[in-house]
Amino acid sequence: MAMAEPVPVHVAGSSAPETQSAASNVLLFPRGVSLALAGDSLVVKDRTQARCHRSKLCGISVGDPPAEFSVPFYNVLWTEVTDTGSLTIDYALAISKKHFRICTLTYPLGEQTSEVVKWSNTLLMRAYGPAQRRKRAKVLVNPYSGPGGADKIWEHEVKPLFEAARMSLDVVRTKFSGEAVGICENLDLDSYDVVIPCSGDGLPYECINGLGKRSDARKALRQLAIAHIPCGSGNAMSCNLNGTHRPSIAALAIIKGVRTPFDLMSITQGNTRTLSFLSQSVGIIAECDLGTEHLRWLGAARFHVGLAQRVFSKKLYPCDISMKVEMSEKTDIKAHYKRERTESVYTMRKEKDGEREASLTGESTTTESTITGDGLPPLKFGTINDKVPDDWETASYDRLGNFYCGNMAWMAPDANFFTAACPNDGLMDVVFNDGDISAAKYVELLTSVETGHFFDNPHVTYRKVSAYRFTPRNQEDGYISIDGEHVPFEPFQVEIHQGLGTVLSRNGKYEAAGPLGWEKANV
Repeated sequence: MAMAEPVPVHVAGSSAPETQSAASNVLLFPRGVSLALAGDSLVVKDRTQARCHRSKLCGISVGDPPAEFSVPFYNVLWTEVTDTGSLTIDYALAISKKHFRICTLTYPLGEQTSEVVKWSNTLLMRAYGPAQRRKRAKVLVNPYSGPGGADKIWEHEVKPLFEAARMSLDVVRTKFSGEAVGICENLDLDSYDVVIPCSGDGLPYECINGLGKRSDARKALRQLAIAHIPCGSGNAMSCNLNGTHRPSIAALAIIKGVRTPFDLMSITQGNTRTLSFLSQSVGIIAECDLGTEHLRWLGAARFHVGLAQRVFSKKLYPCDISMKVEMSEKTDIKAHYKRERTESVYTMRKEKDGEREASLTGESTTTESTITGDGLPPLKFGTINDKVPDDWETASYDRLGNFYCGNMAWMAPDANFFTAACPNDGLMDVVFNDGDISAAKYVELLTSVETGHFFDNPHVTYRKVSAYRFTPRNQEDGYISIDGEHVPFEPFQVEIHQGLGTVLSRNGKYEAAGPLGWEKANV
């Protein structure tokens, strides 16, 4: 790469960063090269480097070379003045809608580097905002997840981005199911900031339950954030928190991710208690998931195959359902979603303002943890073996076709079943429908998930609940799915714990679109 001669660099302007104009945030180099902090991007005027950003057709550059190009602050991974007296800037360049690659700008400096160091620090502040820099990560790679290939994804698409962002990486490749539970149960909490499974949704489930088995479970679940590199079939955690099921795009979202309180659910079945972060299902959805394990090589397409095989069977799942209902009207749920969404935006703005002030004054935004070292919180409503509380609503369903409870919106790419789900509202979203509707109506019902009309479909019952109990009436072999894991076909009870867990998210909220018309809901 061509580099300018090492001469003193001029920094235009001298006012404080928060009041500088675009022109006063400029580094000037010889031969007309400049770096400017403008709006939400780094503007690079450098013909040599701009050639890498030319438009391409079938891999061939077309058009005249641009004189300059912009790098969004979000894509800036790191910048520093090196010991050898050079300014380096590492950033992620989108080479397609699916992939990023690392690019580096290097400019030698003269002896006067103090102003450049200040400029570099300002760039870092704008690039990261409230996100933690140089995260210390425990990375768990499951080579067998989904259609396979997690090893290559990690090595070629994810690891280079993490390293360019100067993250500390401790990598383990899991060898058997359940290994991540033991790893997380025995982690040194003070050595890591985040646990990053590279897998489908199974490994996040194991990580959360491993932290939940600790004697200091509450502290562990709040101190260690969970993030997700999608390498499986559904990849719901990444879809919701990173807004993508593409590994390199998810990696950048994790690098810039902000700590977000996250609801977790306790499942009691028999004499066991486990944690769930995603969903529980009985009926056609569970069968499309667990009944297609032999088709994992198809990736996410296996769910569509399973649906096509089962939608015409009109199989029914008679059961009794008891629920602690908090909201049952769809208009009320939309208003609740609007309140939660507005509050998350306000909180993010406050955090960004706080990070900006701290960066300018040199103060840290990190505070000492006041989390207790106790285990999991006690169950408010008892277990499946206790009597159903008197204030719960109980009903029998002879014609149930599908029961689905979710804590996230997307269950898979293009499958936004729980459009009103929020990460930290202390409520679960429940949908269910009859199974004896016509095949055409069933297809219309399930395809409405992709169009965003599922929430308002008259055949769908949508509720916000804080706890529920599901009792199959026929104790025959069937499918119950907990976060995609197969559990015995027998009664189970669920309650939610608000903000028990911590995740990294792009914006402190789920990336899915909410129910249609939620912006106009009356609050």
